Amino acid sequence: MAAGSHEQFSSRFGFLMAAIGFAVGLGNIWRFPYVLGENGGGAFILIYVFCVFCIGAPILMGEILIGRRGHMSPWVAMRTVAEAEGRTPAWRWAGAINLFTAYAISVVYCVVIGWVLNYLFVALSSGFQAASGSDSAARFTALMGDVSGMILWTMAGLILTGGIIYAGVQKGIERAVRLLMPTLFVLLVGLAVYNLFAGGFGRAADYLFSADFSKVGPGTFLAAIGQAFFSVGVAMAGMMTFGAYLPKSISIPRSVLIIVTADTAVALVAGLVIFPAVFKFGLDPAGGAGLVFQTLPVAFAQMPGGQLIAVLFFTLLTVGGITSMVGLVEPVVSWLEEHRGFGRHVSTLTVIGSIAVLSVLSVLSYNVIADWKIFGRDLNGALDFLSNQILLPLGGFLLAFFVGWIVSRRTSEEELAMKSAALFRLWHFAIRYLVPPAVLLILVTGLAS
Repeated sequence: MAAGSHEQFSSRFGFLMAAIGFAVGLGNIWRFPYVLGENGGGAFILIYVFCVFCIGAPILMGEILIGRRGHMSPWVAMRTVAEAEGRTPAWRWAGAINLFTAYAISVVYCVVIGWVLNYLFVALSSGFQAASGSDSAARFTALMGDVSGMILWTMAGLILTGGIIYAGVQKGIERAVRLLMPTLFVLLVGLAVYNLFAGGFGRAADYLFSADFSKVGPGTFLAAIGQAFFSVGVAMAGMMTFGAYLPKSISIPRSVLIIVTADTAVALVAGLVIFPAVFKFGLDPAGGAGLVFQTLPVAFAQMPGGQLIAVLFFTLLTVGGITSMVGLVEPVVSWLEEHRGFGRHVSTLTVIGSIAVLSVLSVLSYNVIADWKIFGRDLNGALDFLSNQILLPLGGFLLAFFVGWIVSRRTSEEELAMKSAALFRLWHFAIRYLVPPAVLLILVTGLAS
């Protein structure tokens, strides 16, 4: 397939919805509010905003820059840009790390989307009847032990994802995100407004936004750097691939500003969706994924109109999960089109099929093969550690170094086309001297832990 032969987004809005949809995932909706509350609330927000604009945004601009310059998936785009700069084509392996990371994450992530779809089905069919936390926990435990049920719901999520990608960039991805992302925003704001009147909103706002500087320490800054890096979806191949579909007429810096702002806003508003119910019914605000699958169903069972709220909430999670999954799978499909010359339909079926097969192992690691260990971790834990603690920061570091030190200043200026020379110098300084050490810190800390 010749360079530049991929479809392009037909509009800036379509690209933005796809990129924001990729960035806004399940982790944004439940993890960010919890991390925020545990790290000083408003104090953490100040640190996070600094990190997301000084670390997340610069590297995101660089990743999209490479994608658009190379016109292809990360493997080919990195090689193409490196050769154009007179450098070794071996830089393609940095793109390969991004592709493998996206693929590894998708194998585990699709199972979690299956959980969300299962809970959405329960909300639609009968609502949650759990009268206590133990009942809710027992229901989640039963789901973890239901091999055929988990496989069924995982396949349902993969079929939804595959259907969107199968239809192509404009008729599939762009058309889907134009519908799904506005739906997500409406649901998010609507649920937050509901909580404003339903009770618990004040305590939730206090938990999330009151600045407690006594909780700020070195760990807070590391948490903020990590959240900023992972939240906007860098080094997962999706943003670079979407950049390859981005027309030259669309400004990368302006687009990144919108993506980062929207991603942060969604994460903050999500806290005002989740925590009011938690505090109103005296539930535990800590618990990560358990907050969604074990704690909140108890609140839904007790609140007036709880079944409707549960349907809306798990619809919100489904949209966030599917749009992120599209961003993880599309780069691998794109690479297969380029590398093997397969058409989009065959590439999509091949990638989705292989993820489906491997996802069965992910499902089994929650029950049948839970005792199988890889360096002391089960399969999902090992994949999570490999992708999140090693491959993501390693890929991010290589991306930042590549854009800052391998790509020429002239190429960056041409591709970013910033009207302000001062802003370009600021970005170039950050991508050279600020971002690589920060991402390296994430890598070293992850390995040390």
